[in-house]
Amino acid sequence: MEISANYTSFVAVGDSFTEGMSDLLPDGSYRGWADVLAGRLAARTPGFRYANLAVRGKLIGQIVAEQVDVAASMNADVITLVGGLNDTLRPKCDMVRVRDLLEEAVEKLAPSCGQLVLMRSPGRQGPVMERFRPRMEELFAHVDALAARHGALVVDLYGSAALGDQRMWDVDRLHLTAEGHRRVAEAVWQTLGLEAEDDWQAPLPPALRSSWAARRVADAQFARRHLGPWIGRRLTGRSSGDGRPAKRPDLLPYEPDLLPYEPYRPPSAGP
Repeated sequence: MEISANYTSFVAVGDSFTEGMSDLLPDGSYRGWADVLAGRLAARTPGFRYANLAVRGKLIGQIVAEQVDVAASMNADVITLVGGLNDTLRPKCDMVRVRDLLEEAVEKLAPSCGQLVLMRSPGRQGPVMERFRPRMEELFAHVDALAARHGALVVDLYGSAALGDQRMWDVDRLHLTAEGHRRVAEAVWQTLGLEAEDDWQAPLPPALRSSWAARRVADAQFARRHLGPWIGRRLTGRSSGDGRPAKRPDLLPYEPDLLPYEPYRPPSAGP
């Protein structure tokens, strides 16, 4: 049963996850789950408006300083807030400060919109996930507590085995593929009380394990192309989002992307 049939506007707040990396479009921009969700909402509501303030690399303090007040002023029917995970991946992380900033964001956004949506973000299965799991779970426990106090909805992506599957993640091992983003959009859609289109938690077909040599080549390419630059930015205090504006900074009528979603076709071999 649908909770509401009258969502007329949507504002997305956050970092690269909400910006849409790595769901790449032909023009070099990113689509992502928030754009997919906006397109589906727009298809059922004439005049639907959408803004996406998210920028890659942003920490929760930057999200609060740069996006939250702007989003609150838009008085949208739906606001999604996903932030803090970049903080937890830093070698040094003040979790008390992260929790306090997230609470500040929720306190500003919840009364400004019809429905605030928070998330327990997905994580790629592997050693990095295990290393940072305690911080992530501390963050998500705080998300649950804030949602309970402020009437927000929570989309539990963290508990999804399908989204943890390594095949749902791009070669940078930090961002979801197009199929991963599509599933997140479906999860938010269902959390908003709208009729399910499919099972976003459906498991992928069994993976065919690649050879040891192929895995080592992939690890070396990942380290050179993604891990090294990421460490370099951390050491120099830079961010991939420095100087980058939001891709949809104004709450305007939704304009669809040029590229339709292509159905998922599982690879012939696993990572």
